[in-house]
Amino acid sequence: MTEGVFGRETGHEQVVYCQDPVTGLKAIIAIYSTALGPALGGTRFYPYAREEDALADVLALSKGMAYKNALAGLDLGGGKAVIIGDPAKDKSEALLRAYGRFVQSLGGRYITACDVGTYVADMDVVARETRFVTGRSPDDGGAGDSSVLTAFGVFQGMRAAAAHRWGSTDLAGRRVGVSGVGKVGFILAGHLVEAGAQVVVTDVSAAAIDRVKAAHPGVEIAADAETLVRTPLDIFAPCALGGALNDETVPVLAAEIVCGAANNQLAHPGIEKQLADRGVLYAPDYLVNSGGVIQVSDELHGFDFTRAKRKASAIFDTTKAVFDLGDAEGVPPATAADRLAERRMSEVGRLRSILVP
Repeated sequence: MTEGVFGRETGHEQVVYCQDPVTGLKAIIAIYSTALGPALGGTRFYPYAREEDALADVLALSKGMAYKNALAGLDLGGGKAVIIGDPAKDKSEALLRAYGRFVQSLGGRYITACDVGTYVADMDVVARETRFVTGRSPDDGGAGDSSVLTAFGVFQGMRAAAAHRWGSTDLAGRRVGVSGVGKVGFILAGHLVEAGAQVVVTDVSAAAIDRVKAAHPGVEIAADAETLVRTPLDIFAPCALGGALNDETVPVLAAEIVCGAANNQLAHPGIEKQLADRGVLYAPDYLVNSGGVIQVSDELHGFDFTRAKRKASAIFDTTKAVFDLGDAEGVPPATAADRLAERRMSEVGRLRSILVP
């Protein structure tokens, strides 16, 4: 029994299959941990080739959210959802509202938000059936596009990495390569240009490249991601798909620091050791890209951008703490980040055993 949930032994608390044949809804909601609070994580709408692929994705993503939320200092657990289908063809108001009914049925154990294939407008529709949703539009009382603080948080992580490696947070004159300049990468490039960095970008979308060039004429353009990886850089920022750091790219990576917004940058366990062996300082992705979840989680308290940005600024201090712990314990930063997240889930989560009437 290797294809199901129990055979994988992932440690998840709950995995829920949701189906509504009339609307075509086929969704899986995975709750990894509620040790720190309700499980928060986005809904991914994607045309998975197999149900097994959807399950594998939601299990991995929900565990990652538990660690991300813990390290971000949020009183929230980790969860994620996937809707199987092509969002361009299968998404409808009825389907999204049916999905919202299933989220509501969990009674607050899971709080959803945007992810790949879902947008702020979709969350407004889901919110018509459930109160357990974030990432709604400002008109609907929400936080809006979470890319803003995601990029801000990555920038804070870069400053912390620069301080650890070079003794200064100043990025002026540093050569930074940004792979993927869609929403987050585009905003990140703006922060870097403003800081005086030399920015090199690449993207599979010509429109995305044109947008960056129009906004920041001084940026350089790399032919593709493979070329950018081999380009001499101070910092490499993967901001597109996961798996950017793998057995092919790490040996040829020509950067001293890796700090980007993409999720699941390490293609498999052991890549973090390869980076450390090459002297590359890796800022764990789920740490530095947590500005987005900090932004949408603030919506649960009545969204205030200034307050959310202040919380996201703490990514700088947490990144420094992870690097310091890694040095003290002789482990890569990715391992140190995991240990800090697990420690908080264990120590704070234990308090739930104290009965409160």
